[in-house]
Amino acid sequence: MSTILITGATSGLGRYVAFELVRAGHLVLAHGRDPGRTESLVAELRTEGVAEGFVADLASLAQVRELGARVAEAHPGLDVLINNAGVGAGSPGSGREVSADGHELRLAVNYLAPVALTRALLPTRPARIVNVGSVGQEPVDFDDVEFTRGYNGFAAYRRAKFALAAHTFALAEELAGTEVAVNVLHPATFMDTAMVREGGVAPWSTVADGAPGVLALATQDLGTGGFFDGTNPARAHEGTYDREVQKRLSAVTDRLLVS
Repeated sequence: MSTILITGATSGLGRYVAFELVRAGHLVLAHGRDPGRTESLVAELRTEGVAEGFVADLASLAQVRELGARVAEAHPGLDVLINNAGVGAGSPGSGREVSADGHELRLAVNYLAPVALTRALLPTRPARIVNVGSVGQEPVDFDDVEFTRGYNGFAAYRRAKFALAAHTFALAEELAGTEVAVNVLHPATFMDTAMVREGGVAPWSTVADGAPGVLALATQDLGTGGFFDGTNPARAHEGTYDREVQKRLSAVTDRLLVS
């Protein structure tokens, strides 16, 4: 039995994956933003297996770090971290939003939060870190990382997923030779989730279509530093592999995480 933390487990893909993992006999640490929904989810999961709930708003870096500290203290033998939680492009016509720390919201939740949580949990030496990304990637504008000019929700989402992929590849290289594998995947395109529907997009696939890729990376040894489209090895945006881009992103990330 592995101990697996999955963020964003109260709905969509995260919820589906949490049930699949619990049914397979794993201890699932289910993260949610809302205490009531998280408690309800854990009660349901416990009818199938073993689960615990952890509540945090990933739009707050303080809460992200607190979540990491709580998990590390309760489960120093954490086996797998699945960074699944995220926010989509927003409703059509909606403008730029900011996190509790004043960062552009998509950058904060889809990128800074998983980076901060991963750093908080690395001392537990999880065997696998699975970052749920997207094939929708757009290079980060280092002159306007916070997207203050010409804001577009879909572009903000793609930039955050570009950053997540680049970070994944850099971290995998940094951890080469350790027991920790770090990978990123595109689970499926426009799954039937609240995030997709809010964006005004008609779903193309189901969360069941997106689950196999996440489950494979969480439970199988598939190497490290890879990008997967579902269960298939694939290529992320070419810019994510650029060492100079990775270095610039790392420097910006360090600055944003302390600001």
